[in-house]
Amino acid sequence: MRIGTSLKRLCTAATVGVVLLAVPTAASAATPDVVTETATGGGSQSFALTIDDGPSPSWTPQVLDVLKAHGVHATFCMIGDHAAAYPDLVQRIAAEGHRLCNHTMHHINLTTQSPDQQRADIQAASDTIHAAVPGASIDYFRAPEGAWTADATQYAAQQGMQPIGWSVDTEDWRTPGVDTIFQNYKREFSGGGVILMHDGSQENDRSQSVTAMDQILSDLANNSFVDDFPAVR
Repeated sequence: MRIGTSLKRLCTAATVGVVLLAVPTAASAATPDVVTETATGGGSQSFALTIDDGPSPSWTPQVLDVLKAHGVHATFCMIGDHAAAYPDLVQRIAAEGHRLCNHTMHHINLTTQSPDQQRADIQAASDTIHAAVPGASIDYFRAPEGAWTADATQYAAQQGMQPIGWSVDTEDWRTPGVDTIFQNYKREFSGGGVILMHDGSQENDRSQSVTAMDQILSDLANNSFVDDFPAVR
């Protein structure tokens, strides 16, 4: 669940007999800089869709079905607590070719934590994701609420995770209605943009997000935009 409008604007389970690997990337190139554009760059005919706060047994399967229908790959910014509860969904996300992103273990605003607490929270989330998908690459890190700290971005980069922000906040986390979510996207998107949407948390109704995502992906395809992943620098 996303809180704090001002911050928003600032931009384990047992092994199942096979290791599910995400698409390889040059993770060693990660820097502490928070990126907000695709690998092909701002102004390109590309977009990167990022999906926060899952996995959720109610909404993540629906989101994955929408992505599959459109032939789009996204970046899932997962909370460790949720990944621990639903490792099968982490496995499906990785198996279907989506990128993995660490969204901390407990989704606590990092500015309220000590450097040691921040590092422990980030590491715990990575460990939990890897418990579900051993050997998978976690390419990205996103701070809860967009509340970045130098300690967190530096630690993430040291672990091979590129910090990612966003350039398009659909504000679907507010559940303002499908049309408003779509119009927020239309107002803010430009080529090479990173779009923020949500599939969690479990206590929230993300049906608006699922419907709006389907419409947004159709609009992007109709305007000849193709999916990409956030830049790794």
